[in-house]
Amino acid sequence: MTDLFEEVEEQLRSERYRAVLLKVLPWVLAVAAAAVIAVFGVWGWQQYRTQQAAKASEQYAAAVEAMSGGHRPQAEALWKQVSQSPSAAYKSLALMQLGGLQLADKKVPAAVALFDQAADAAPDNVIGDAARLKSAFALLDTAPEKDLEARLTPLIQDGRPYRVQAREALGFAKIMAGDLAGARSQFLVISQALDAPDGARERAGAAMALIDSGSAKSIPAVAKAAAALPPPVMLAPGQTTPNLPPQQEAPGPQ
Repeated sequence: MTDLFEEVEEQLRSERYRAVLLKVLPWVLAVAAAAVIAVFGVWGWQQYRTQQAAKASEQYAAAVEAMSGGHRPQAEALWKQVSQSPSAAYKSLALMQLGGLQLADKKVPAAVALFDQAADAAPDNVIGDAARLKSAFALLDTAPEKDLEARLTPLIQDGRPYRVQAREALGFAKIMAGDLAGARSQFLVISQALDAPDGARERAGAAMALIDSGSAKSIPAVAKAAAALPPPVMLAPGQTTPNLPPQQEAPGPQ
């Protein structure tokens, strides 16, 4: 009799397990399906990004080649296409190129708007700060000192990639506003900075000499001449310049 009861109890227990399993199984299958979909979704997204970056790279290079050959309309059309790319790096670089074209046409507000868009689109400060620096130099002759200082102050902080160039721009902005003492303090920092390029230290020394000598009439001309100097070289992501160390390779205004 005991064996009979145990057999019945075992059957009942098996029925309960089977019922629980039937209830849980759909959820287990749903979770497994979701995991598979997520894996393939991530893989598909990565493939899409890779393909879009490759396409943007080809279009960007073609635009540079067209511009070098004197075919501006073709280059501009290609950069406009790249500026719509999902690739953040190439999108930002293309927007900066388009801003440079507007600046060449002396359309400063349009150029600044494109540079600011490039800064917002940039994936990191290496590209983003280059765009912000372009905006500041484009506005150097026209914007109030407080506006330029608001744009440049974040760029001179430790760890920012173009802090020397940003401090130089801030010094020139103060010169243009007549704040010679403030300008001199900026140039003094540059002249003593170990990571400042030789050209920047030389310009800083020249500016301080002009300030100290009281040659105020010459200072705005020096500032404008420095603003017109070619900035760091703009490179597409992954490119290198053989003759420059990595820290000197940076996007700059076109």
